Amino acid sequence: MKKLWNKWTDIALVKRILVGLILGAILGIAVPGATGIAILGDVFVSALKAIAPLLVFFLVISSLCNAGNSHGGVIKTVIILYMFSTVLAAVIAVFASMAFPVKLTLATAATTDAAAPQGIVEVLNNLLLNLVANPVSSLVNANYVGILMWAILLGLAFRAANNMTQNVLKDVADGISTVVTWIINMAPFGIFGLVFNTVSTNGLEIFTTYGKLLALLVGCMLFIYFVTNPLLVYWCIRQNPYPLIFHCLKRSALTAFFTRSSAANIPVNMKVCEEMGLDRDTYSVTIPLGATINMDGAAITITVMTMATAFTLGIHVDIPTAIILSLLAALSACGASGVAGGSLLLIPMACSLFGISDDISMQVVAVGFIIGVIQDSVETALNSSSDLLLSASAEFRQWRFEGKEIKF
Repeated sequence: MKKLWNKWTDIALVKRILVGLILGAILGIAVPGATGIAILGDVFVSALKAIAPLLVFFLVISSLCNAGNSHGGVIKTVIILYMFSTVLAAVIAVFASMAFPVKLTLATAATTDAAAPQGIVEVLNNLLLNLVANPVSSLVNANYVGILMWAILLGLAFRAANNMTQNVLKDVADGISTVVTWIINMAPFGIFGLVFNTVSTNGLEIFTTYGKLLALLVGCMLFIYFVTNPLLVYWCIRQNPYPLIFHCLKRSALTAFFTRSSAANIPVNMKVCEEMGLDRDTYSVTIPLGATINMDGAAITITVMTMATAFTLGIHVDIPTAIILSLLAALSACGASGVAGGSLLLIPMACSLFGISDDISMQVVAVGFIIGVIQDSVETALNSSSDLLLSASAEFRQWRFEGKEIKF
């Protein structure tokens, strides 16, 4: 059994995932009624979601209490990159919407159990409350803002603990990391189930009904990843950014696309950071932080859907209003991970900037849920792979200053 496991893990993970992806697509078309296959995807995503909060919590505590030199400079650079990238995404989405205006067919209202935030104050209020939420409930509910907050405080407090306590925390963090490695090695089976479920359930109808809107959303997201992100990476490493761009695309975006969860992809990103030789004290903070505040895809979704609603209703959008919308979308997107339904439920708040009623904006949310199988998948792939990309770029920038060779 051990020999079989070793042979399995010797094959490159990306190759195994691609095999699972192709088989899932073929079976999804050939035998869509074999619904039992989908359970593989559900189990894989559930396992990642279950282990991710514990991984983040103990890695951050262990990293901080055992850290020697401060890594604040790199973390500060990562946060600046995250915020700049999110604002830039919203601005690009505004101009793309103006260049290629899309009109929606609004008929049905969205049905969802969650209530959309009524304004930016409510989004910020929720964000601050999540920051000081009960640490146990934060772990149970995967509230990464709260998890990071308490992990940082406990990590700083444990710096005064004796070596034995610090070693125990390090051993716990290493043990959880090992479990994560085992789960990630099962990714091909998970992707197989997820792809089968997507293809067998949705088919190709979604492309024909909302093709133009999807093209605009996905086009903006691809522009961010392949045009603006490389500029940020080049600023950091001063060399060809595309090898790193494609490495992160291959290792992070692929799994994020099918899991549709930035939280579930945190362990995947951390594993890739470890393989690239990045500092664990740094990426154990920046990767989960990115899953919370680095929301390029969410900013694009909020902006494009809001602009499309305005065009549908014949509302003229001037440049100053568009700039305000960009900033509002970027700021709102930072709270999207803490809102059930993600970026879609923040659309009514952005629509309120144009005086659009909740009845109409919730119909737009309904459209968002319909195209979500593509929109949300690409959005998550952009968000999560950008977390990895910008975290690595910031540390490689530090390596450049120190004269170290940048290789991964």
